[in-house]
Amino acid sequence: MGGGCVVGNSVELKSVILFSGVQTPHYSYVGDPILGFKNHMGAGSITSSVKSGKTLVTVRNGEERLETGWKKFGAILGDHVEAGCNSVLNPGPILGRNASVYPLSSVRGAVPPDSIFKEALI
Repeated sequence: MGGGCVVGNSVELKSVILFSGVQTPHYSYVGDPILGFKNHMGAGSITSSVKSGKTLVTVRNGEERLETGWKKFGAILGDHVEAGCNSVLNPGPILGRNASVYPLSSVRGAVPPDSIFKEALI
């Protein structure tokens, strides 16, 4: 872990890369991601790394598809990303620098830099 990171109670970190200033204060599962400089994971947020069918994870950016060749591949978050409380970052999303994810959102694919993502879990 980089210096100055905050990992709180009831947080599970699994095979993570954390840059300096990352905050995962409480009640989160952070599986197989890369968390950029000064990211903040809200309470109860999840980075999932395994698809329910246990098939290989594909990273999507619009129509573009990148086959990872891996069954476990978490989210990639640029610097200063905010993941709201109880949000779920499904296997393979890429969140651009300064992106914000609203609470209770479920993220797949790419989220552009400097944008807000909000999509209710169904």
